[in-house]
Amino acid sequence: MKEVAVLIGAGSIGQAIIRRISAGRHIVLADYSLENANRAKEILENAGFECSTIRCDLGNKDDILALVNYATNKGCIKYMVNAAGVSPSQAPVEEILRVDLYGTSVLLEEFGKVIAEGGSGVIISSQSGHRLPALPQEQNDALAMSPVEELLSLPFIRSISDTLKAYQYSKRCNVLRVMYEACRWGKRGATINSISPGIIITPLANDELHGPRAKGYLDMIAGMPAQRAGTPDEVGDLAEYLMSSHGRFISGADILIDGGCTSSYWYGDLQYLKATH
Repeated sequence: MKEVAVLIGAGSIGQAIIRRISAGRHIVLADYSLENANRAKEILENAGFECSTIRCDLGNKDDILALVNYATNKGCIKYMVNAAGVSPSQAPVEEILRVDLYGTSVLLEEFGKVIAEGGSGVIISSQSGHRLPALPQEQNDALAMSPVEELLSLPFIRSISDTLKAYQYSKRCNVLRVMYEACRWGKRGATINSISPGIIITPLANDELHGPRAKGYLDMIAGMPAQRAGTPDEVGDLAEYLMSSHGRFISGADILIDGGCTSSYWYGDLQYLKATH
């Protein structure tokens, strides 16, 4: 049976990862915009990969179940990469929580039921999840272990009224949910990890770097140890390591790839950001 690699979110980071792990495998490209998925399909097929596409709204459980069914009909699912999501500048609180928090949690649960032995998954989270202060343990446990259909009803989640906080809580939830799901994925002989990128140059980031908030981004880049933004290929290299034979002893982990931005936020030149975050 053909091995399948599933990518949810067919943007620059997702494509960088999927190119590194999918030679000889069938790639299922899922995206909220079927046009985006088909555009990625053309690029990848011109590079020698075999692909198919399906529309999927990450925040819709029925869409996720349809994606799982579609992918399993193509073969055994070796890899799952989630690079989809919405940012604080793109959507209101409810949409961020529906997609980034709830949808990612559903995705982890459903693919954990079908991932092949020896398989692996990566969830693209964000450095933003590391900018929340330590949460009470009961909140950590609730984010990690609550039934997915109860997540959006948690009182401390329902009280969120700010888009940045919604995004930060969603990304913290991603990390905690990956830890919880690693225990279940491990029973199938599979690994699951999250990656938390910082400022990575994508079309969206380029827009921000040339838009009205450019100065804030440029100041952030100047104040972090690397003094530059990252590239999708650097995230792809990390994901490839985690999903290869080299990463078999790594599961339930979250790895920051942010040029030291989070370190500077807490302890360095970027501490001024705490006043606004």
